[in-house]
Amino acid sequence: MTDAIETDETVDARNLMCPMPVLAATKAMRLLEPGQVLKVLATDKGALSDIPAWADDNGHDLFISGTEEDAMVFYVRKGADL
Repeated sequence: MTDAIETDETVDARNLMCPMPVLAATKAMRLLEPGQVLKVLATDKGALSDIPAWADDNGHDLFISGTEEDAMVFYVRKGADL
């Protein structure tokens, strides 16, 4: 599905329950520069709505989501720093 996508950081939030996937993504995203890509892996079904809402609320671009092996995967491009 996503073999050709270059990521700058990966957050493995598998087996973490809400709100931990979003908190882990927030922490990782703070270290990235605008335009860099964060890959988030999650198994908590809440991430299906939480990660897209978090990306939108923070000005990031969730450009691909789907499943990969045993997890949901989200690719988020960091927006401009506010």
